[in-house]
Amino acid sequence: MMPLIDRIPEKIRTPVVTSIYAVAGGLAAVAFMIFMNRLFSSLWGRMVQLSPGGFIIGSFVVVAGSSIIVGLLLSSFSPEAAGSGIPQLKAAYWKDLGLLHLRPVLIKFIAGVISIGGGASLGREGPSVYVAGGTASCLARYLGTPKQRLRHATAVGSAAGLAAAFNTPLASITFVLEELIGDLNSRLLGSVVLASVAGAFVVHAILGSQPAFLMPAVGVKSWHVYIAVPIVAFMASIAGVFFQNASLSLRYRVKHKSRFPGWFQPVTGGLLAWGLGVAVFFATGRIGVFGLGYGDLSDALTEGIGWRVAALLALAKLGATIVCYGRGGCGGIFSPTLFIGAMTGFALGGLSSDWIGLSCDDQFVLAAVGMSACFGAVVRAPFTSILMIFEMTHQFDLVPALMLGALISQGVAHAFCRHNFYDEILLQDGHELTKIKPPRDLTAWRNMPVSAVTNSKPVIIRDITEPALRQMLSEHPYRCFPVEIDSLSTGVITRKEIEHALARGVQPKIERAVICKSDQTLHEIENLIIESPSGMVLVSGDGKSVTGLFTLHDLVRAQAAILE
Repeated sequence: MMPLIDRIPEKIRTPVVTSIYAVAGGLAAVAFMIFMNRLFSSLWGRMVQLSPGGFIIGSFVVVAGSSIIVGLLLSSFSPEAAGSGIPQLKAAYWKDLGLLHLRPVLIKFIAGVISIGGGASLGREGPSVYVAGGTASCLARYLGTPKQRLRHATAVGSAAGLAAAFNTPLASITFVLEELIGDLNSRLLGSVVLASVAGAFVVHAILGSQPAFLMPAVGVKSWHVYIAVPIVAFMASIAGVFFQNASLSLRYRVKHKSRFPGWFQPVTGGLLAWGLGVAVFFATGRIGVFGLGYGDLSDALTEGIGWRVAALLALAKLGATIVCYGRGGCGGIFSPTLFIGAMTGFALGGLSSDWIGLSCDDQFVLAAVGMSACFGAVVRAPFTSILMIFEMTHQFDLVPALMLGALISQGVAHAFCRHNFYDEILLQDGHELTKIKPPRDLTAWRNMPVSAVTNSKPVIIRDITEPALRQMLSEHPYRCFPVEIDSLSTGVITRKEIEHALARGVQPKIERAVICKSDQTLHEIENLIIESPSGMVLVSGDGKSVTGLFTLHDLVRAQAAILE
């Protein structure tokens, strides 16, 4: 039977299927937002009306209960649904041709709603992007799209999801191109633009044209504000860098050294964040540490906020988000970094207002700069960080300050972190993303030397003792590994064989390695890859030591990108 997608006339197929995927992704993101907001409002809206004792007990029960449910969902059904989802989306896009399975998408939806709605200090935008991209990917497979063409669906679904989550279509375009695809000149540009527009239409039709949070029109700015802009941008960027390093360090320790069971990790993070949130509530009367914090952020942007309260909220939100994310919670980092950056701007603006004569409008400008700089330092998507704030405010006057803040944030991020937040997570999980961008025609591709596209940082087993093999399996998710002992290539071991050998307490069986030279063309090694038992060819400059590897999956992904 003819696949459903092939029944669409070829001349209009691309825009039609793009629109279908985008609407599906936008609807999934809007549904996630509605359920999460309603759960948070119904729980925490009532909580703040209770007596002090009632608030302590009620908030503890809500945070502990939601964290237990999230921990059980993640550990029992889909551990990969933890975190924001964007690193997993990138891995699926680059390593598995955009294939996302339904189970982690559903678990991400349910666990994200319960986690953020229950008060975890995490964001909704990352899960929205993952759920939207996963929905589009699953829908594409249902319509009969072959696996090698799923990247298109995943990319457009993600763009629609972010446009719906933030109501910022321009920022969603740049984010998908900067962060997911990694190419502002991608051939998917037209589809991403169409998807972002469709996602914006979906959220406008269902929820109206309001952005994620309210920000007033900024009046006349004084020139003094540009004295404070670099300081705020620098401090907000430092906060973002500290958040990235601290949360990822905690995440690593939890993953490799913690003795608590996996389901209990989100509970410990939730309870630590609960303690910070309760302390801040009794000190300030605000609950911005819990959930997104957009209520307090909107209040601060429309009515102003004292610098001491802003500083306390920024520090508490920073600590709460670190423990929630680092201990395996389900949620993203967009909202917390925007909140932390804004409060940093308000704190520094209020502290220095008497010294350099800053007005209320000037402090709003500094809050906007802080949001853009903190987010930009973590994600390293400067165009997105500028456009996101600009689209929320619709004010051209803010652009020069936002551009200066983005420039400073990128400098700070590159000085203190090797990679952005998402790539650091992938590296921590053992993924080495080899982003092959082949030429536009198949003939030129086949004549390229294998050294131009090989993975030059292969994970090689050099010790086949039991502890070393167990560590290799825990740190890297790969299906097979090259083996090299005493600088000689001795073969390839599959993950399945290592697991069987460890279970039986015997030495694993090493398969024959297929080796090619680095100056051979891809056309010359195609048959070698196909005939290789492991689907892997080891690349060697001298015919002995391994300098890289190339897999059948790499060949399929690259050629699919050309044909796409």
